Amino acid sequence: MDLEEYKRKFTTDDTPGWSAIDEAAEKLYPGQEPKHWAATPHYAVGGNDPIDGISFYKAYYNGELYYHFVTYGFSNLYYDEENCAEEFSKWGFELTFRIKPFYLDEEYPKWVYGLLQNIARYVFKSGKWFEPYHYMPANGPIRLDTETDITGLAFTLDPEMGEINTPNGKVQFLQIYGITDKELQAIKDGASEARQLIDSARALNPLLITDLLRKS
Repeated sequence: MDLEEYKRKFTTDDTPGWSAIDEAAEKLYPGQEPKHWAATPHYAVGGNDPIDGISFYKAYYNGELYYHFVTYGFSNLYYDEENCAEEFSKWGFELTFRIKPFYLDEEYPKWVYGLLQNIARYVFKSGKWFEPYHYMPANGPIRLDTETDITGLAFTLDPEMGEINTPNGKVQFLQIYGITDKELQAIKDGASEARQLIDSARALNPLLITDLLRKS
C-alpha cells in the first residue's frame, strides 16, 4: 500500500495493524471474546512490558481444552505514514502459543503473560528477531518454580494463522512450542535440528500444543 492510499484509507486515530490481527483471530474464533491483558503503562511512555497486549482464546482439539495466546506489539499496530510501505511490519511477526491446562494454574495460565513479555524484552533490547525453526533456552522451566522438563522454546509458523498482509506490512504468526531439556541439548549438540524436532512433534500433535507434563 502506497502512502497516498494509506492516507485516504486511515486516519491518525486508526490502528490498522491491531485491527488486522483482530481480523485474523476472528476468522479462527468467530464470535469469541478473548481474555485480554494490556500493558500499562505502555512501553513507549516508560512501561516495563514491550508488547502492548496479549489475548488468549479457549479452543479444543480432539475434545480437549487448550488455550491459544496471540501477542500485539512485535508488529506495527498503529497509524504510521513513515513505514506503511515497508515489506514487513516492524519486527515482522507476532507470537502465538498453544498450551494445555496445567493442574497448578487457577482458572487460566497467567504466567504466560510474563513468559511472552520476557521474550519481547529480549527482542527489543537485543534487536534480534525470530523466524521459523529458531529456538532459545528459557534458562529454567518455562513456568517458573515448576517441576517440568519443558525448559526451551522452538518457533514455527502457526499452523492455522500463518502469515498475513497488513496495511503496515507483512506479519508472520510465529508459534512457540515448548521443548524439553534433552531436546534442547540435542539441538545445541548438533544431534538434532529445531526443524526436525518440530516436524516430528507435528506428526502426533499437529497444532503443536505445549504440555508441561510432556517428557522427551
